[in-house]
Amino acid sequence: MEKEFKEKLLQFVEDAIREDVGPGDYTTLSTIDETKQGEAQLLVKESGIIAGIEVAKKIFLAIDPKLHFEIFLKDGDAVKYGDIAFRLKGAIHTILKGERLVLNVMQRMSGIATQTAKYVAAIAGTKARVLDTRKTTPLLRFLEKKAVELGGGVNHRFALYDMILIKDNHVDYAGGITAAVNSALSYKSEHNLDIPIEVEVRNFEELKEVIAIGKVDRVMFDNFTPAQVKEAVDLVNGQLVTEASGGITLDTIAEYAKQGVDFISVGALTHSVKSLDLSLKAKLI
Repeated sequence: MEKEFKEKLLQFVEDAIREDVGPGDYTTLSTIDETKQGEAQLLVKESGIIAGIEVAKKIFLAIDPKLHFEIFLKDGDAVKYGDIAFRLKGAIHTILKGERLVLNVMQRMSGIATQTAKYVAAIAGTKARVLDTRKTTPLLRFLEKKAVELGGGVNHRFALYDMILIKDNHVDYAGGITAAVNSALSYKSEHNLDIPIEVEVRNFEELKEVIAIGKVDRVMFDNFTPAQVKEAVDLVNGQLVTEASGGITLDTIAEYAKQGVDFISVGALTHSVKSLDLSLKAKLI
């Protein structure tokens, strides 16, 4: 996965620079001598979890390999107002060319990591772990899921190809849970796929059907109350990995975690996050 992340990052940096700079940063080109050198530092302006420092380094060095990049914090560190994440020194043109791209990435990633850390802290002392979802920004999923990891969360499937997740629409289109699961098992066998199967259930009738079928890896309790999750966990009795999902918030996650569920998935980790306030402060040298 680390190799895949690095490959995605290289492609992302190339595409993002092309999108933002295009044929040239005409403001900087027209106002500042290209030989001028400067310094800049990434300043944290609110408490949270910092994320995206390594991505920032890749972006700046992709623009100008001669840039001196000095790191003071590491991804996943808890930060507060006034902390300095890194300092750079080199051509002012390079610093200004990468400034907005770096801030956009780091503020978004740090916001996700910070949000995730709050959810993780809320269920400390329970066996449950916080999961992300596919509710991510298109083409930025790899960065957003990395930010979840840095905040102490766990990545669910990355995309449609690394897990069979049978949800309500699949069940309804396939003609029921048994039909959907049997088809999935046959498909896995025919195509020699070594990926897990998870089934989402909407009620106890569907849950009992999943347990009776067996041969799946995980069951997701969709929009169950905490009391229903407890009953469902007891019914599963360790036969499957369990997951609670559906509208679970920072205020309610602890109550769900107390019911003995293995995982709790939270779409809000990535789909509705406030960016962490960061700033790149520059000066001449």
